[in-house]
Parts: sequence; C-alpha cells; structure tokens
Amino acid sequence: MARKKIALIGAGNIGGTLAHLAAQKELGDVVLFDIAEGIPQGKALDLSQCGPVQGFDAKVTGTNNYKDIAGADVIIVTAGVPRKPGMSRDDLIATNANIVKSVTENVIKHSPDCIIIVVSNPLDVMTYCAFLNSKFPAQRVFGMAGILDTARYRAFLATELGVSPKDIQAVLMGGHGDTMVPLPRYTTVGGIPVTELIDKEKLDAIVERTKKGGGEIVNLLGTSAWYAPGTAAAQMVEAIVRDQKRVFPVCAWLQGEYGLNDVYLGVPVILGRNGIEKIIELKLTKEEMELTHASAKAVKEVMDVLDNMNSVTA
Repeated sequence: MARKKIALIGAGNIGGTLAHLAAQKELGDVVLFDIAEGIPQGKALDLSQCGPVQGFDAKVTGTNNYKDIAGADVIIVTAGVPRKPGMSRDDLIATNANIVKSVTENVIKHSPDCIIIVVSNPLDVMTYCAFLNSKFPAQRVFGMAGILDTARYRAFLATELGVSPKDIQAVLMGGHGDTMVPLPRYTTVGGIPVTELIDKEKLDAIVERTKKGGGEIVNLLGTSAWYAPGTAAAQMVEAIVRDQKRVFPVCAWLQGEYGLNDVYLGVPVILGRNGIEKIIELKLTKEEMELTHASAKAVKEVMDVLDNMNSVTA
C-alpha cells in the first residue's frame, strides 16, 4: 500500500516540530513547503538525518514549489505572521487572510482530495477563510486549537494535583482564546470527577491560566509556542491517516449543533480517515450553553471582519 503524503505549509517552528513527529511516528512521507528559500530544504535535510538514529524511514523533503505537495492526503496550514506591536486585530486578520487564501488556492489546485487542518491565527477565522476559499465539504476543513488548549488545561491540573497528565481527561469548547469554555463537569482524573479533587477557587484559577496559556508563553519567549501546537496537530494527523476514530475537541463548522449556525467553533468530534466523522453534541447546562454562545458571538464578530473585507474586495 502506498504511503500517505503529509504536506506542511509553513516551515517555521510549528511546521518543523510537526514534520519531526510525523516522520518519527511514520505517519507518511512529509513535504515541508515555505516561501523562504533554503529553510524547508535545510530543515528537511536535518530531519532526514534523524532517521538513522531514531529508526524511521519516512521520507522528508523541503520545497518552495507548490507542485511538490501534489496528491497530499493531509495538509496542515501553519503559514501566517504573528501579531506585532501596534498591529490591530483587523490588520492581523487582513494579513493572514491573504496568506491563507493564497495557500488554500494552491492547495486545492494540487491536492483537490486532501483534508485541510488550519493552525494559523486567529485560528477560528483562518479556518473559516480556508473553508470559504477551498469550497471543500466542512468535514475536510477544520482547525487545531482544542487539543492544544486541553493539553494546557490537563498539564496545569496534573501539576496542581501531583498526578500524571496521562490520567486526566478533559473537554474544552468555544473559541481559541479568552472566550474558550472549559467544562469541569466533563473533566476527570482516573475516572474521578476533578471537582472532587480540587476546590473551586483553584480550579477557576487553572481555567483562567488555560485561557491565557498562549500569551503566557509569548511573554516568556517573545514569540508563540511551537512544541505543544506542533504535537497537537500531529495527534490530529495520526487520527486521520490511521483512521483511529479519536474523540477530540476541534474547530468545526456548526450547522445547527448547540443551537449555532454558520460559525467555526471548538466542539468535540470523532476524527478519522474522512476528517470529522461526527460532531458530538453534549448536553450542556444553561450556564455552559450561555458561555458557548457568548464564545460563538465573539468568534462571529471576527468572522464578520473577514466577510466585510471580502465584500470590499469583491
């Protein structure tokens, strides 16, 4: 059977981390694409030389030509610029939307049957941008945020409780950022509800830290995180290429689920070879539903900025 082909658009820190993990796990042959000459080729060469040490034979190549992503099964979009001092949210959306639009047009030209995972920020609206420009079915265009946010939440809980993060299961919903909706009711430690192991004040503080998890790392490093985002994206790729039917929180297109329409939002899904195989609808409490709708409203406002830009340029 032919190997799967995984293409990464953007050979920065996240792309490099993801390429390493995909090769290490032998999820398929990996193509690193970037517009910067030498960067994807150099990283691919370096990663190829990990193979003899780590014992993988996945092929890793780097390119500046979109033709080399032809026939990819899964494409992960990490391209875009981080927000800079003095740059408004609208400026960031305009800049990255143009990048994601151009990327998507090239992706559908060379890999019309692929699944697209978006990692570029602002995550929810960039996923929407890829969806609009690809015209793919929604189950084949979605964003990586929930796995990362859940990982941060679980890591903070593990540290607080002095337990292994492997024993913590959690669900997060909503947008990627301050309006995300952690659900302590669905958070367990070895099957024990987390609310029985930690008081409300500490749990609330961990939830708040999770919401600002990305900003905390930016303040320390001066740039966005890459190890955890790259690892989270790799977990999604693995679920798809190995048809694992994993249940993950993913930024998905909602059409009536949770009483919401025409919005990309983080919700639990089943992820397999067809992309999003099913959106899982949890029975939320009134408060949880209100928080989810408030998060959707905030995301929709950012999506509206993109729609207004498109109407101006149309």
